[in-house]
Amino acid sequence: MPLTPDFTDQKILEKFSSAYTLSDMEIFVFPELLYPLVIANIMSPIIWKWREEEWFKDIQKKSFNYKINRIKQYIMDHYVFNLDLETWGLTNKERELSRFRNYIDINILSRSNALFGYEGDKYYFDIDIRRHFGLDKYDSDIIPYWKTETVEAMTAFRYKESFETGAGECVSLSALYAAALFIIGRIPLENIFLMGTPLHSQNFIDINEGVLTNNRRIVTKRMWFNGTSISTMARRALEHERVTIVTHHTGFIHHLYNNATINKNVYLDFSEKLRTFLVSPLTPELFLNFLRYHMKFKKYFQYRHFMKAHYHYIALETLFEYEHSTKYILSADSVGNLLNEIDDEQFSLTPLKDRIILQEATDCIENKGEINMDELLSTCLNLSKTSDKITEDKIKLLLKDLSEFLKVEPQLPDLNKNFIETEALNIHPKQNRQQIIDLIKDKSSESEVALLALYAYRQMDQTDWRPFIKAALERNPVSLEALAGKTAMEAYKIIAALYDESIYDDFRLAQPDEVWNFRHGDGVEKALLMANFLYNVSKEKELILDVQKEQVLLSSGDIEFKFHSKKGLVQTINLV
Repeated sequence: MPLTPDFTDQKILEKFSSAYTLSDMEIFVFPELLYPLVIANIMSPIIWKWREEEWFKDIQKKSFNYKINRIKQYIMDHYVFNLDLETWGLTNKERELSRFRNYIDINILSRSNALFGYEGDKYYFDIDIRRHFGLDKYDSDIIPYWKTETVEAMTAFRYKESFETGAGECVSLSALYAAALFIIGRIPLENIFLMGTPLHSQNFIDINEGVLTNNRRIVTKRMWFNGTSISTMARRALEHERVTIVTHHTGFIHHLYNNATINKNVYLDFSEKLRTFLVSPLTPELFLNFLRYHMKFKKYFQYRHFMKAHYHYIALETLFEYEHSTKYILSADSVGNLLNEIDDEQFSLTPLKDRIILQEATDCIENKGEINMDELLSTCLNLSKTSDKITEDKIKLLLKDLSEFLKVEPQLPDLNKNFIETEALNIHPKQNRQQIIDLIKDKSSESEVALLALYAYRQMDQTDWRPFIKAALERNPVSLEALAGKTAMEAYKIIAALYDESIYDDFRLAQPDEVWNFRHGDGVEKALLMANFLYNVSKEKELILDVQKEQVLLSSGDIEFKFHSKKGLVQTINLV
Protein backbone atom coordinates (compact mmCIF):
# COMPACT_ATOMS: atom_id res chain seq x y z
CA MET A 1 0.00 0.00 0.00
CA PRO A 2 1.26 3.53 -0.71
CA LEU A 3 2.40 5.74 2.10
CA THR A 4 0.07 8.58 3.08
CA PRO A 5 1.74 11.98 2.77
CA ASP A 6 1.48 14.47 5.60
CA PHE A 7 -1.60 16.39 4.51
CA THR A 8 -1.41 18.65 7.55
CA ASP A 9 1.37 20.33 5.55
CA GLN A 10 -0.58 22.75 3.34
CA LYS A 11 1.96 22.70 0.52
CA ILE A 12 1.87 18.90 0.30
CA LEU A 13 -1.93 18.96 0.35
CA GLU A 14 -2.01 21.57 -2.43
CA LYS A 15 0.41 19.57 -4.57
CA PHE A 16 -1.46 16.28 -4.28
CA SER A 17 -4.78 18.05 -4.74
CA SER A 18 -3.40 19.66 -7.90
CA ALA A 19 -2.79 16.17 -9.33
CA TYR A 20 -6.56 16.01 -9.95
CA THR A 21 -7.01 19.35 -11.70
CA LEU A 22 -3.57 19.96 -13.24
CA SER A 23 -4.17 23.56 -14.25
CA ASP A 24 -1.43 25.39 -16.11
CA MET A 25 -0.77 27.36 -12.94
CA GLU A 26 -0.54 24.21 -10.81
CA ILE A 27 1.95 22.53 -13.14
CA PHE A 28 4.00 25.73 -13.24
CA VAL A 29 4.19 25.82 -9.43
CA PHE A 30 4.49 22.04 -9.01
CA PRO A 31 6.45 20.81 -12.07
CA GLU A 32 6.79 17.37 -10.48
CA LEU A 33 3.12 16.80 -11.44
CA LEU A 34 3.64 16.63 -15.20
CA TYR A 35 5.40 13.29 -15.48
CA PRO A 36 2.95 11.50 -13.16
CA LEU A 37 0.22 12.49 -15.64
CA VAL A 38 2.18 10.74 -18.41
CA ILE A 39 2.44 7.64 -16.21
CA ALA A 40 -1.28 7.85 -15.37
CA ASN A 41 -2.04 7.86 -19.10
CA ILE A 42 0.24 4.86 -19.55
CA MET A 43 -1.65 3.06 -16.78
CA SER A 44 -5.00 3.85 -18.40
CA PRO A 45 -6.65 1.14 -20.52
CA ILE A 46 -7.62 3.59 -23.27
CA ILE A 47 -4.34 3.85 -25.20
CA TRP A 48 -3.63 0.14 -24.74
CA LYS A 49 -6.88 -0.53 -26.62
CA TRP A 50 -5.46 1.38 -29.59
CA ARG A 51 -3.13 -1.58 -30.15
CA GLU A 52 -6.18 -3.55 -31.28
CA GLU A 53 -7.00 -1.01 -34.00
CA GLU A 54 -6.41 -2.07 -37.61
CA TRP A 55 -4.69 1.30 -38.05
CA PHE A 56 -1.77 0.10 -35.91
CA LYS A 57 -1.52 -3.45 -37.26
CA ASP A 58 2.11 -4.68 -37.24
CA ILE A 59 3.34 -1.22 -36.26
CA GLN A 60 6.06 -2.72 -34.05
CA LYS A 61 7.72 -4.05 -37.23
CA LYS A 62 7.87 -0.62 -38.84
CA SER A 63 10.46 2.18 -38.82
CA PHE A 64 10.45 5.00 -36.29
CA ASN A 65 9.23 7.49 -38.91
CA TYR A 66 6.33 5.22 -39.84
CA LYS A 67 5.40 4.74 -36.19
CA ILE A 68 5.38 8.40 -35.24
CA ASN A 69 3.49 9.43 -38.37
CA ARG A 70 0.91 6.71 -37.80
CA ILE A 71 0.44 7.80 -34.19
CA LYS A 72 0.27 11.45 -35.23
CA GLN A 73 -2.47 10.79 -37.75
CA TYR A 74 -4.48 8.74 -35.27
CA ILE A 75 -4.31 11.54 -32.71
CA MET A 76 -5.25 14.13 -35.34
CA ASP A 77 -8.24 12.02 -36.37
CA HIS A 78 -9.47 11.42 -32.82
CA TYR A 79 -8.54 14.52 -30.80
CA VAL A 80 -8.91 18.22 -31.60
CA PHE A 81 -7.07 21.04 -29.92
CA ASN A 82 -9.34 22.85 -27.46
CA LEU A 83 -8.53 25.90 -25.38
CA ASP A 84 -11.93 27.49 -24.79
CA LEU A 85 -13.00 29.25 -21.61
CA GLU A 86 -16.20 27.28 -21.11
CA THR A 87 -14.86 23.78 -20.53
CA TRP A 88 -13.10 24.31 -17.20
CA GLY A 89 -14.30 27.80 -16.33
CA LEU A 90 -12.68 30.85 -14.81
CA THR A 91 -10.83 31.90 -11.70
CA ASN A 92 -9.17 35.19 -10.78
CA LYS A 93 -5.64 36.39 -10.24
CA GLU A 94 -6.05 37.20 -6.57
CA ARG A 95 -7.36 33.74 -5.75
CA GLU A 96 -4.48 32.05 -7.56
CA LEU A 97 -1.87 34.40 -6.12
CA SER A 98 -3.24 33.89 -2.63
CA ARG A 99 -3.19 30.14 -3.07
CA PHE A 100 0.45 29.98 -4.20
CA ARG A 101 1.94 33.03 -2.50
CA ASN A 102 3.86 30.95 0.04
CA TYR A 103 5.35 28.64 -2.59
CA ILE A 104 6.65 30.93 -5.30
CA ASP A 105 7.93 34.50 -5.74
CA ILE A 106 4.95 36.42 -7.11
CA ASN A 107 7.15 38.99 -8.85
CA ILE A 108 9.00 36.25 -10.71
CA LEU A 109 5.68 34.63 -11.55
CA SER A 110 4.52 37.80 -13.31
CA ARG A 111 7.54 37.57 -15.60
CA SER A 112 7.03 33.90 -16.37
CA ASN A 113 3.32 33.26 -16.77
CA ALA A 114 1.29 34.56 -19.72
CA LEU A 115 -1.76 35.53 -17.68
CA PHE A 116 0.22 37.42 -15.05
CA GLY A 117 2.21 39.73 -17.31
CA TYR A 118 4.60 37.51 -19.31
CA GLU A 119 5.21 38.74 -22.86
CA GLY A 120 7.78 36.33 -24.27
CA ASP A 121 6.03 35.60 -27.54
CA LYS A 122 5.31 39.02 -29.03
CA TYR A 123 2.93 37.50 -31.55
CA TYR A 124 0.29 36.96 -28.89
CA PHE A 125 0.70 40.41 -27.47
CA ASP A 126 0.56 42.06 -30.86
CA ILE A 127 -2.92 40.55 -31.25
CA ASP A 128 -3.80 41.17 -27.56
CA ILE A 129 -3.66 37.89 -25.66
CA ARG A 130 -6.86 38.52 -23.68
CA ARG A 131 -8.83 39.19 -26.84
CA HIS A 132 -7.20 36.19 -28.54
CA PHE A 133 -8.43 33.87 -25.80
CA GLY A 134 -11.82 35.55 -25.38
CA LEU A 135 -10.97 37.15 -22.04
CA ASP A 136 -11.52 40.72 -23.20
CA LYS A 137 -15.19 40.56 -22.18
CA TYR A 138 -14.19 39.99 -18.55
CA ASP A 139 -12.53 42.14 -15.92
CA SER A 140 -8.72 42.07 -16.22
CA ASP A 141 -8.53 40.14 -12.96
CA ILE A 142 -10.33 37.14 -14.51
CA ILE A 143 -8.17 34.31 -15.87
CA PRO A 144 -9.07 30.84 -17.22
CA TYR A 145 -8.84 27.53 -15.38
CA TRP A 146 -6.97 25.81 -18.19
CA LYS A 147 -6.72 22.27 -16.92
CA THR A 148 -4.60 19.51 -18.36
CA GLU A 149 -6.90 16.61 -19.14
CA THR A 150 -6.23 12.92 -18.52
CA VAL A 151 -6.71 10.64 -21.52
CA GLU A 152 -10.13 9.73 -20.06
CA ALA A 153 -11.26 13.34 -20.00
CA MET A 154 -9.79 13.98 -23.45
CA THR A 155 -11.65 11.00 -24.89
CA ALA A 156 -14.89 11.95 -23.11
CA PHE A 157 -15.15 15.23 -25.07
CA ARG A 158 -17.10 13.20 -27.64
CA TYR A 159 -20.01 13.34 -25.17
CA LYS A 160 -19.85 17.15 -25.02
CA GLU A 161 -22.14 19.25 -27.17
CA SER A 162 -20.46 20.57 -30.35
CA PHE A 163 -17.65 17.97 -30.16
CA GLU A 164 -17.57 14.92 -32.41
CA THR A 165 -14.22 13.56 -31.21
CA GLY A 166 -11.96 13.78 -28.21
CA ALA A 167 -10.15 17.01 -27.40
CA GLY A 168 -7.52 18.53 -25.15
CA GLU A 169 -5.28 21.51 -24.55
CA CYS A 170 -1.60 21.54 -25.48
CA VAL A 171 -0.17 20.03 -22.28
CA SER A 172 -2.82 17.29 -22.43
CA LEU A 173 -1.77 16.52 -26.00
CA SER A 174 1.90 16.42 -24.97
CA ALA A 175 1.16 13.91 -22.22
CA LEU A 176 -1.03 11.90 -24.61
CA TYR A 177 1.71 11.85 -27.25
CA ALA A 178 4.31 10.68 -24.71
CA ALA A 179 2.08 7.84 -23.51
CA ALA A 180 1.07 6.83 -27.05
CA LEU A 181 4.66 6.78 -28.29
CA PHE A 182 5.54 4.50 -25.39
CA ILE A 183 2.54 2.16 -25.64
CA ILE A 184 1.95 2.06 -29.40
CA GLY A 185 5.38 3.00 -30.76
CA ARG A 186 7.33 1.10 -28.07
CA ILE A 187 9.57 4.17 -27.73
CA PRO A 188 11.50 3.98 -24.41
CA LEU A 189 10.65 6.72 -21.94
CA GLU A 190 14.31 7.72 -21.74
CA ASN A 191 13.98 9.03 -25.32
CA ILE A 192 10.99 11.27 -24.55
CA PHE A 193 11.35 14.80 -23.13
CA LEU A 194 8.43 17.11 -22.35
CA MET A 195 9.07 20.85 -22.62
CA GLY A 196 6.76 23.54 -21.30
CA THR A 197 6.89 27.26 -22.08
CA PRO A 198 4.46 29.88 -20.73
CA LEU A 199 2.27 29.60 -23.85
CA HIS A 200 3.11 26.28 -25.47
CA SER A 201 3.98 22.66 -24.78
CA GLN A 202 6.14 20.42 -26.94
CA ASN A 203 7.91 17.08 -26.73
CA PHE A 204 11.36 16.27 -28.07
CA ILE A 205 11.77 12.65 -29.12
CA ASP A 206 15.44 11.69 -29.11
CA ILE A 207 15.48 9.23 -32.01
CA ASN A 208 17.69 9.72 -35.09
CA GLU A 209 17.88 13.49 -35.76
CA GLY A 210 15.07 14.08 -33.29
CA VAL A 211 11.40 14.95 -33.68
CA LEU A 212 9.22 17.58 -32.01
CA THR A 213 5.57 16.92 -31.26
CA ASN A 214 3.55 20.11 -31.31
CA ASN A 215 -0.10 19.86 -30.29
CA ARG A 216 -1.44 17.19 -32.66
CA ARG A 217 1.39 17.47 -35.20
CA ILE A 218 5.00 16.36 -35.49
CA VAL A 219 7.95 18.35 -36.76
CA THR A 220 11.09 16.68 -38.11
CA LYS A 221 14.33 18.59 -38.56
CA ARG A 222 13.61 18.93 -42.28
CA MET A 223 10.14 20.28 -41.49
CA TRP A 224 11.60 22.72 -38.94
CA PHE A 225 13.44 24.45 -41.79
CA ASN A 226 10.83 24.11 -44.57
CA GLY A 227 9.33 27.57 -44.07
CA THR A 228 5.67 26.47 -44.13
CA SER A 229 2.97 28.02 -41.96
CA ILE A 230 2.71 24.86 -39.85
CA SER A 231 6.44 24.93 -39.14
CA THR A 232 6.23 28.64 -38.43
CA MET A 233 3.73 27.97 -35.65
CA ALA A 234 5.84 25.10 -34.33
CA ARG A 235 8.98 27.28 -34.27
CA ARG A 236 7.36 30.13 -32.39
CA ALA A 237 7.71 28.78 -28.86
CA LEU A 238 11.40 27.88 -29.07
CA GLU A 239 12.23 31.04 -31.03
CA HIS A 240 10.58 33.49 -28.64
CA GLU A 241 9.82 31.86 -25.30
CA ARG A 242 11.81 30.63 -22.37
CA VAL A 243 11.47 26.91 -21.70
CA THR A 244 10.04 26.86 -18.20
CA ILE A 245 10.08 23.12 -17.54
CA VAL A 246 11.82 20.10 -19.01
CA THR A 247 10.61 16.79 -17.62
CA HIS A 248 11.78 13.26 -18.27
CA HIS A 249 11.53 9.86 -16.66
CA THR A 250 14.62 10.73 -14.58
CA GLY A 251 13.04 13.92 -13.20
CA PHE A 252 12.46 17.58 -14.02
CA ILE A 253 14.23 20.91 -14.22
CA HIS A 254 12.43 24.27 -13.80
CA HIS A 255 13.97 27.58 -14.70
CA LEU A 256 12.81 29.20 -11.43
CA TYR A 257 13.72 26.51 -8.92
CA ASN A 258 17.21 25.80 -7.59
CA ASN A 259 16.62 22.07 -7.18
CA ALA A 260 16.39 19.80 -10.22
CA THR A 261 15.72 16.07 -10.15
CA ILE A 262 16.47 15.26 -13.79
CA ASN A 263 19.72 13.38 -14.28
CA LYS A 264 22.34 16.04 -15.06
CA ASN A 265 24.12 14.05 -17.77
CA VAL A 266 20.80 13.21 -19.40
CA TYR A 267 19.87 16.90 -19.38
CA LEU A 268 23.23 17.89 -20.88
CA ASP A 269 22.80 15.32 -23.65
CA PHE A 270 19.22 16.47 -24.31
CA SER A 271 20.31 20.12 -24.46
CA GLU A 272 23.04 19.33 -26.97
CA LYS A 273 20.76 17.25 -29.18
CA LEU A 274 17.98 19.85 -29.14
CA ARG A 275 20.45 22.56 -30.12
CA THR A 276 21.74 20.36 -32.95
CA PHE A 277 18.15 19.84 -34.11
CA LEU A 278 17.63 23.62 -34.25
CA VAL A 279 20.65 24.46 -36.42
CA SER A 280 21.43 23.82 -40.09
CA PRO A 281 24.03 24.97 -42.64
CA LEU A 282 22.91 27.29 -45.41
CA THR A 283 21.89 25.62 -48.66
CA PRO A 284 19.97 26.96 -51.68
CA GLU A 285 16.92 25.01 -50.52
CA LEU A 286 17.04 26.50 -47.03
CA PHE A 287 17.55 29.99 -48.42
CA LEU A 288 14.36 29.53 -50.41
CA ASN A 289 12.57 28.12 -47.35
CA PHE A 290 13.69 31.17 -45.40
CA LEU A 291 12.13 33.48 -47.99
CA ARG A 292 8.94 31.46 -47.76
CA TYR A 293 9.08 31.77 -43.95
CA HIS A 294 9.94 35.50 -43.84
CA MET A 295 7.53 36.75 -46.48
CA LYS A 296 8.59 40.37 -46.02
CA PHE A 297 11.72 39.64 -48.08
CA LYS A 298 10.01 37.98 -51.03
CA LYS A 299 9.58 41.32 -52.82
CA TYR A 300 13.37 41.56 -53.15
CA PHE A 301 13.51 38.59 -55.53
CA GLN A 302 12.31 37.35 -58.91
CA TYR A 303 12.56 33.91 -60.49
CA ARG A 304 14.13 33.48 -63.94
CA HIS A 305 12.80 30.70 -66.15
CA PHE A 306 13.99 29.72 -69.62
CA MET A 307 11.21 28.61 -71.95
CA LYS A 308 10.29 29.00 -75.62
CA ALA A 309 13.85 30.18 -76.47
CA HIS A 310 13.62 33.14 -74.06
CA TYR A 311 14.19 33.97 -70.42
CA HIS A 312 11.00 34.77 -68.52
CA TYR A 313 10.75 36.47 -65.15
CA ILE A 314 8.17 36.23 -62.38
CA ALA A 315 7.85 37.77 -58.91
CA LEU A 316 8.78 35.36 -56.13
CA GLU A 317 5.58 36.08 -54.20
CA THR A 318 3.56 34.98 -57.24
CA LEU A 319 5.28 31.61 -57.18
CA PHE A 320 4.56 31.27 -53.47
CA GLU A 321 0.90 32.12 -54.08
CA TYR A 322 0.65 29.35 -56.68
CA GLU A 323 2.04 26.88 -54.15
CA HIS A 324 -1.24 27.18 -52.24
CA SER A 325 -3.31 26.01 -55.19
CA THR A 326 -1.21 23.05 -56.32
CA LYS A 327 0.61 20.08 -54.83
CA TYR A 328 3.91 21.38 -56.22
CA ILE A 329 6.30 23.76 -54.50
CA LEU A 330 9.25 25.86 -55.51
CA SER A 331 12.00 23.27 -55.02
CA ALA A 332 14.59 21.57 -57.18
CA ASP A 333 12.40 18.47 -57.47
CA SER A 334 9.11 20.07 -58.46
CA VAL A 335 9.74 23.61 -59.72
CA GLY A 336 9.14 22.52 -63.33
CA ASN A 337 5.70 21.16 -62.50
CA LEU A 338 4.91 24.29 -60.51
CA LEU A 339 5.85 26.57 -63.40
CA ASN A 340 3.62 24.56 -65.74
CA GLU A 341 0.67 25.42 -63.49
CA ILE A 342 1.21 29.18 -63.93
CA ASP A 343 -0.61 31.23 -66.55
CA ASP A 344 1.70 32.64 -69.27
CA GLU A 345 0.59 36.22 -68.60
CA GLN A 346 2.16 36.04 -65.13
CA PHE A 347 5.63 36.02 -66.73
CA SER A 348 7.60 39.00 -68.01
CA LEU A 349 10.06 38.86 -70.89
CA THR A 350 12.23 41.49 -69.22
CA PRO A 351 13.70 41.40 -65.69
CA LEU A 352 11.49 42.96 -63.05
CA LYS A 353 12.75 46.26 -61.73
CA ASP A 354 14.37 46.47 -58.28
CA ARG A 355 14.56 42.71 -57.76
CA ILE A 356 17.44 40.26 -57.43
CA ILE A 357 17.32 37.18 -59.64
CA LEU A 358 16.89 34.35 -57.16
CA GLN A 359 19.09 31.87 -59.01
CA GLU A 360 22.05 34.27 -58.95
CA ALA A 361 21.86 34.35 -55.16
CA THR A 362 21.34 30.61 -54.74
CA ASP A 363 24.05 29.76 -57.29
CA CYS A 364 26.49 31.68 -55.12
CA ILE A 365 25.45 29.65 -52.08
CA GLU A 366 25.63 26.36 -53.95
CA ASN A 367 28.98 27.02 -55.57
CA LYS A 368 30.65 28.30 -52.42
CA GLY A 369 29.86 25.29 -50.23
CA GLU A 370 29.99 26.65 -46.69
CA ILE A 371 29.44 30.34 -47.35
CA ASN A 372 29.56 32.76 -44.44
CA MET A 373 27.25 35.71 -43.96
CA ASP A 374 29.91 38.27 -44.89
CA GLU A 375 30.37 36.59 -48.27
CA LEU A 376 26.63 36.41 -48.79
CA LEU A 377 26.29 40.06 -47.84
CA SER A 378 28.88 41.01 -50.47
CA THR A 379 27.12 38.87 -53.08
CA CYS A 380 23.67 40.28 -52.35
CA LEU A 381 24.93 43.85 -52.32
CA ASN A 382 26.57 43.29 -55.68
CA LEU A 383 23.36 41.74 -57.07
CA SER A 384 21.23 44.62 -55.74
CA LYS A 385 23.48 47.48 -56.85
CA THR A 386 21.11 48.41 -59.69
CA SER A 387 18.19 48.74 -57.30
CA ASP A 388 17.39 51.93 -55.40
CA LYS A 389 14.93 50.10 -53.13
CA ILE A 390 17.06 47.21 -51.89
CA THR A 391 19.41 49.14 -49.63
CA GLU A 392 22.38 47.83 -47.69
CA ASP A 393 20.41 48.08 -44.44
CA LYS A 394 17.65 45.90 -45.90
CA ILE A 395 20.16 43.29 -47.03
CA LYS A 396 21.76 43.29 -43.58
CA LEU A 397 18.35 42.80 -41.97
CA LEU A 398 17.63 39.92 -44.35
CA LEU A 399 20.90 38.23 -43.43
CA LYS A 400 20.34 38.80 -39.72
CA ASP A 401 16.96 37.10 -39.94
CA LEU A 402 18.47 34.36 -42.10
CA SER A 403 21.07 33.63 -39.42
CA GLU A 404 18.33 33.38 -36.81
CA PHE A 405 16.31 31.10 -39.08
CA LEU A 406 19.26 28.74 -39.50
CA LYS A 407 20.14 28.66 -35.81
CA VAL A 408 17.63 28.90 -32.98
CA GLU A 409 19.15 29.02 -29.52
CA PRO A 410 16.59 27.56 -27.09
CA GLN A 411 16.21 29.36 -23.78
CA LEU A 412 16.53 26.27 -21.62
CA PRO A 413 16.76 26.19 -17.83
CA ASP A 414 20.40 26.82 -16.99
CA LEU A 415 22.76 24.32 -15.39
CA ASN A 416 23.30 26.37 -12.26
CA LYS A 417 21.05 24.06 -10.26
CA ASN A 418 21.29 21.70 -7.35
CA PHE A 419 20.84 18.38 -9.13
CA ILE A 420 19.29 15.88 -6.73
CA GLU A 421 19.86 12.26 -7.63
CA THR A 422 16.62 10.28 -7.76
CA GLU A 423 15.80 6.75 -8.88
CA ALA A 424 13.86 6.58 -12.14
CA LEU A 425 10.94 4.19 -12.34
CA ASN A 426 11.94 1.14 -14.35
CA ILE A 427 9.10 1.27 -16.88
CA HIS A 428 9.97 -0.18 -20.28
CA PRO A 429 8.08 -1.02 -23.50
CA LYS A 430 8.30 -4.80 -23.00
CA GLN A 431 6.08 -4.60 -19.92
CA ASN A 432 2.32 -4.99 -20.25
CA ARG A 433 -0.18 -2.65 -18.66
CA GLN A 434 -0.74 -4.72 -15.53
CA GLN A 435 2.98 -5.07 -14.90
CA ILE A 436 3.35 -1.28 -15.08
CA ILE A 437 0.41 -0.73 -12.71
CA ASP A 438 1.88 -3.25 -10.26
CA LEU A 439 5.26 -1.52 -10.47
CA ILE A 440 3.74 1.91 -9.77
CA LYS A 441 1.78 0.61 -6.81
CA ASP A 442 4.85 -1.14 -5.44
CA LYS A 443 7.10 1.91 -5.86
CA SER A 444 4.51 4.33 -4.41
CA SER A 445 5.78 3.54 -0.90
CA GLU A 446 9.16 5.07 -1.72
CA SER A 447 8.80 7.21 -4.87
CA GLU A 448 6.84 10.47 -4.89
CA VAL A 449 6.59 10.26 -8.68
CA ALA A 450 4.89 6.88 -8.42
CA LEU A 451 2.63 8.09 -5.62
CA LEU A 452 1.62 11.21 -7.55
CA ALA A 453 0.92 8.97 -10.54
CA LEU A 454 -1.59 7.00 -8.44
CA TYR A 455 -3.31 10.28 -7.52
CA ALA A 456 -3.33 11.56 -11.12
CA TYR A 457 -4.63 8.13 -12.15
CA ARG A 458 -7.48 8.57 -9.61
CA GLN A 459 -6.77 5.26 -7.83
CA MET A 460 -9.29 6.03 -5.07
CA ASP A 461 -9.16 2.64 -3.32
CA GLN A 462 -5.45 3.12 -2.57
CA THR A 463 -5.13 6.87 -2.02
CA ASP A 464 -6.26 9.36 0.58
CA TRP A 465 -9.49 11.09 -0.46
CA ARG A 466 -8.73 14.46 1.14
CA PRO A 467 -6.83 15.97 -1.83
CA PHE A 468 -9.59 14.80 -4.20
CA ILE A 469 -12.28 16.39 -2.01
CA LYS A 470 -10.31 19.63 -1.77
CA ALA A 471 -10.06 19.83 -5.56
CA ALA A 472 -13.73 18.90 -6.00
CA LEU A 473 -15.00 21.65 -3.71
CA GLU A 474 -12.55 24.41 -4.64
CA ARG A 475 -11.81 24.17 -8.37
CA ASN A 476 -14.92 23.08 -10.25
CA PRO A 477 -16.70 26.31 -11.21
CA VAL A 478 -18.47 25.24 -14.43
CA SER A 479 -21.10 23.07 -12.75
CA LEU A 480 -21.66 25.79 -10.14
CA GLU A 481 -22.41 28.37 -12.79
CA ALA A 482 -24.72 25.95 -14.61
CA LEU A 483 -26.69 25.15 -11.44
CA ALA A 484 -26.77 28.69 -10.08
CA GLY A 485 -30.27 29.74 -9.03
CA LYS A 486 -31.46 26.17 -8.52
CA THR A 487 -32.80 24.86 -5.24
CA ALA A 488 -31.06 21.86 -3.70
CA MET A 489 -33.83 19.53 -4.86
CA GLU A 490 -33.82 20.97 -8.37
CA ALA A 491 -30.04 20.49 -8.58
CA TYR A 492 -30.37 16.95 -7.21
CA LYS A 493 -32.90 15.95 -9.88
CA ILE A 494 -30.72 17.37 -12.66
CA ILE A 495 -27.62 15.62 -11.36
CA ALA A 496 -29.41 12.31 -10.77
CA ALA A 497 -30.66 12.35 -14.38
CA LEU A 498 -27.13 12.43 -15.86
CA TYR A 499 -26.06 9.26 -17.67
CA ASP A 500 -25.26 6.72 -14.96
CA GLU A 501 -21.77 5.69 -15.99
CA SER A 502 -18.30 7.02 -15.17
CA ILE A 503 -15.74 8.04 -17.77
CA TYR A 504 -13.17 6.30 -15.51
CA ASP A 505 -13.01 2.55 -15.02
CA ASP A 506 -12.77 0.50 -11.83
CA PHE A 507 -12.18 2.42 -8.58
CA ARG A 508 -11.34 5.69 -10.31
CA LEU A 509 -13.41 8.88 -10.05
CA ALA A 510 -14.14 11.99 -12.12
CA GLN A 511 -14.11 15.49 -10.68
CA PRO A 512 -17.47 17.36 -10.58
CA ASP A 513 -16.88 19.47 -13.69
CA GLU A 514 -15.84 16.38 -15.65
CA VAL A 515 -19.15 14.79 -14.68
CA TRP A 516 -21.03 17.93 -15.67
CA ASN A 517 -19.22 18.60 -18.93
CA PHE A 518 -19.51 15.07 -20.24
CA ARG A 519 -22.95 14.31 -18.74
CA HIS A 520 -21.69 10.99 -17.34
CA GLY A 521 -21.23 10.02 -13.72
CA ASP A 522 -21.25 7.15 -11.26
CA GLY A 523 -23.21 7.62 -8.04
CA VAL A 524 -20.11 8.58 -6.06
CA GLU A 525 -19.21 11.19 -8.67
CA LYS A 526 -22.76 12.55 -8.75
CA ALA A 527 -22.72 12.83 -4.96
CA LEU A 528 -19.52 14.87 -5.12
CA LEU A 529 -21.03 17.07 -7.85
CA MET A 530 -24.00 17.62 -5.53
CA ALA A 531 -21.64 18.34 -2.63
CA ASN A 532 -19.86 20.97 -4.73
CA PHE A 533 -23.22 22.69 -5.26
CA LEU A 534 -24.27 22.47 -1.60
CA TYR A 535 -20.93 23.74 -0.34
CA ASN A 536 -20.45 26.64 -2.76
CA VAL A 537 -24.01 27.68 -3.66
CA SER A 538 -26.12 26.65 -0.68
CA LYS A 539 -23.21 27.33 1.71
CA GLU A 540 -23.86 24.19 3.71
CA LYS A 541 -21.55 23.87 6.71
CA GLU A 542 -22.05 20.15 7.28
CA LEU A 543 -21.62 17.57 4.54
CA ILE A 544 -20.97 13.88 5.09
CA LEU A 545 -20.33 11.42 2.28
CA ASP A 546 -20.99 7.78 3.08
CA VAL A 547 -20.05 5.30 0.34
CA GLN A 548 -20.86 1.65 1.00
CA LYS A 549 -20.22 -0.04 -2.33
CA GLU A 550 -23.54 0.27 -4.23
CA GLN A 551 -25.15 2.70 -1.75
CA VAL A 552 -24.02 6.31 -1.68
CA LEU A 553 -25.47 8.78 0.82
CA LEU A 554 -24.71 12.49 0.94
CA SER A 555 -26.15 14.10 4.05
CA SER A 556 -26.42 17.71 5.13
CA GLY A 557 -28.04 17.93 8.53
CA ASP A 558 -31.40 16.18 8.23
CA ILE A 559 -31.37 16.25 4.41
CA GLU A 560 -30.14 13.17 2.56
CA PHE A 561 -29.35 12.65 -1.12
CA LYS A 562 -29.10 9.07 -2.33
CA PHE A 563 -27.19 7.72 -5.32
CA HIS A 564 -26.29 4.30 -6.69
CA SER A 565 -22.70 3.32 -7.46
CA LYS A 566 -21.04 0.59 -9.50
CA LYS A 567 -17.56 1.42 -8.20
CA GLY A 568 -17.54 -0.83 -5.15
CA LEU A 569 -15.77 1.77 -3.03
CA VAL A 570 -16.12 2.04 0.74
CA GLN A 571 -15.51 5.43 2.35
CA THR A 572 -17.06 7.69 4.96
CA ILE A 573 -15.73 11.22 5.09
CA ASN A 574 -16.70 14.65 6.43
CA LEU A 575 -16.44 16.86 3.38
CA VAL A 576 -16.44 20.15 5.31
